[in-house]
Amino acid sequence: MNGVAPSDPLDSADYDPVAHLNDIFATPGSLSALPSVSSSLNDHVSNLQDDIRTLVANQVISDASSVTRVASAKADLDELFKNIETVRGRAIATEQAITAMTADIKRLDSTKRNLTVSMTALKRLQMLTTAFEQLKAQTKFRQYRDCAQLLQAVIQLMAHFRSYRSIDQIATLSRNVAELQSQLLEQVCEDFEITFTKDEVTLRRAMLSEGCEVMDAVGDSARTRLINWFCNTQLREYRQIFRGSEEAGSLDNISRRYAWLKRILKTYDEEHIYIFPSFWRVGEILARTFCDNTREDFKGVLVKAMRMDGGKSLDVNLLLNCLQETLDFEQYLEKRFAVDSRVSIDTVSSRDDRPLIFGKAISEAFEPYLSLWVDSQEKTLSNLLPVFRSQPIRPPDDEFNTSAVLASSIELFQFYRVTFAQCAKLSAGSKLYDLSVIFAKYLDGYADTVLLYHLPDKPGMMLPNDETIITVLNTADYCHALTSQLEDRIKGRIDEEFKAKVNMEKQQDTFIGVVSIAIRALTRKVEAELDPIWREMRNTPWSKLETVGDHSTYVGELIRVIKEQAEKVLNLIVKEQYKRAFCDRLVENISNTILANLMACKPISEMLLDVYSIKKCLEELMTLTAEEGVTAPTTFIKHVSRAINRIDTVLKVIQVRSSPPEGLVQAYLIHIADKSEQNFRKILDIKNIKGRDLSERIELFHAHKAAYDNLPEANPIMNLLNVSNINNQSSGLTAPGISISGGPGGLVIAPGLTGKFDAAMLGNALMQGMKEGVDRLGTPSNAGTGGMGTAASSPGASTVQLNAGVKDVADGMKEGVAGLNESMKNFGRFFRSNRFGSMDGK
Repeated sequence: MNGVAPSDPLDSADYDPVAHLNDIFATPGSLSALPSVSSSLNDHVSNLQDDIRTLVANQVISDASSVTRVASAKADLDELFKNIETVRGRAIATEQAITAMTADIKRLDSTKRNLTVSMTALKRLQMLTTAFEQLKAQTKFRQYRDCAQLLQAVIQLMAHFRSYRSIDQIATLSRNVAELQSQLLEQVCEDFEITFTKDEVTLRRAMLSEGCEVMDAVGDSARTRLINWFCNTQLREYRQIFRGSEEAGSLDNISRRYAWLKRILKTYDEEHIYIFPSFWRVGEILARTFCDNTREDFKGVLVKAMRMDGGKSLDVNLLLNCLQETLDFEQYLEKRFAVDSRVSIDTVSSRDDRPLIFGKAISEAFEPYLSLWVDSQEKTLSNLLPVFRSQPIRPPDDEFNTSAVLASSIELFQFYRVTFAQCAKLSAGSKLYDLSVIFAKYLDGYADTVLLYHLPDKPGMMLPNDETIITVLNTADYCHALTSQLEDRIKGRIDEEFKAKVNMEKQQDTFIGVVSIAIRALTRKVEAELDPIWREMRNTPWSKLETVGDHSTYVGELIRVIKEQAEKVLNLIVKEQYKRAFCDRLVENISNTILANLMACKPISEMLLDVYSIKKCLEELMTLTAEEGVTAPTTFIKHVSRAINRIDTVLKVIQVRSSPPEGLVQAYLIHIADKSEQNFRKILDIKNIKGRDLSERIELFHAHKAAYDNLPEANPIMNLLNVSNINNQSSGLTAPGISISGGPGGLVIAPGLTGKFDAAMLGNALMQGMKEGVDRLGTPSNAGTGGMGTAASSPGASTVQLNAGVKDVADGMKEGVAGLNESMKNFGRFFRSNRFGSMDGK
């Protein structure tokens, strides 16, 4: 080995000599290198010792240098502290020397300052004495303009001598100034009294105006005294007239009071306005004093009237007239004395939030009696509703407008606006809340008494024409919008404690309900036109149809009538949301009517093409009155699809062949997906499955439904498959009906009524039912009831319907016993369900 390399194992921290020797002398032959290894190790040890000695020497030299530097730093720091102490001592000595040098200068400055103050005080005292003497002279000659200027100067100069009042001369001068000031005040007041007493205002106007300048110089108390004297002088006659006589002071003469002040203000504008400075606002103070006196007078009159007989002799109309005149008078004063232009206080919401100058200045006296006023407003509204109801939909000479509303609604909300504005000026508390409750009450009354009066929604009542329905719809929408605005305005003016109580959401919902009724009425009118077509659908011999074309014969006429009538209605409706609501309701009712008529079309196996054609027609409803190229909203298309899918769901089950039986059962459980035996019987009834086949399929139904988890009790779609819905679904009327189906227990007749069929009783039941049906159809008051659908619109309609029903019965008899249930169902449209309930022998 030549030496130890930097990577030699000897430099390793975990050096193992045994392992190292084993590596070097791994074989016996390697022992020959022992001398060279020993020499290398000795050289390595020598090198290490040399390195250690060098490092130790260097470290000793470094420690000695650090100690030297620390000692030097301490010496320098001590020297610095000594220098600082020396500087501080020198600074103190310098300050003492400067103070000694400037002491005389300070004394000189103080003397100069005192001398200046003394000279200024003497100068001011001289000026005060001179001004005082001049003021005394000018006071004698009533030179008030000069007096005003001199008095201001004297008062300002006296302010500098307040701290010298302990000096006798200054105290005496101060008393003399006060006495002269008082003398001047009394002299000016005396001049005013003499001038007004002798009615020489025009001749001495300049002197009085200068006297006002003196009163300004004297101070606020002097100015207030003069203004109060002037107001009392002007109102002396008023108090004598209206307080000295009970008749003159009564509420009947309220207009005379206000006319009197207007005359006084006119005199003020002509003769007195140039006497007083404008910033004194003497005219406004005069009007305010008049209002204060008048308000107290009215309070006394009203309290006295209430004490005499409990207020029975108090004429409410007179009270209201006085209140209105008072409000008008306050508005007159407000406009006259407003500093700048204001928004009219007649508006319900004002952009100027500053308090009114004369707000409630007099009308406050009437506020405790506002309940009488509120009651009178309620009485007025109660009298208005019958008048509104008796008014025609529109004047005879006016043409129909699709945006027209009832004139009574405009009149009603105009009355609300004026009444609210009046009440808000008098009270923003409980009385305004009471008025809002009355507003809400008569909004409900207007909807019930007026709007629904023109839009009857009861079975058997003939619907009004389209123009009337549209006008009512527009009016309800108009009332809904203004009711929301009225609520916001009341909340904006009423006190915070009542704000949360003001709520007119119920009234808004009421008007939306009227809109819904109007749309339902429009839909019913369209559906009434479809009744003959639905009759044709029910009378189609579905069981005899052998070939199927594009659609059945009745579908073309059905589509034509739907489009024609819907377009007519849509042209009358202005707002798009109401057009959509009409179309949605029409789609819903037509789909429900198709489902309701399926029971009358049995047996039936195919109707999907008819339903598809009707679906395409319904999807086009929203575009009938739209511009070319406009498509129906996606949400409406989805609504049509959902409505028609219910029909498709039933038809998918009906079109399944009766054999094998398992196919029909599985189709029902997949598509209808409920576990109701009654609903499954409806499908079997539509497919005209009876007897043993019916029992077999019901048993299969119970066996297979156990394999389907979480089936609901009944699918809502199947509720529409009832005879009671035939002819009544389209008209929107609810009438009792019957549902006839076979079963193991016999014949199910009407919901909840079960009994076995007895052929011996059939003839009597048919004759009794026929007689009762003729009686009902011949009675106008019963038209449209008893399961007959929409009431006949002509005297011969009942007879035509009766003959059609008899013909249906006759046709059913010809088809034999197998078609007996169908004939009974057709004939049963003319009877109440409880009539058939007597057939079980009870």
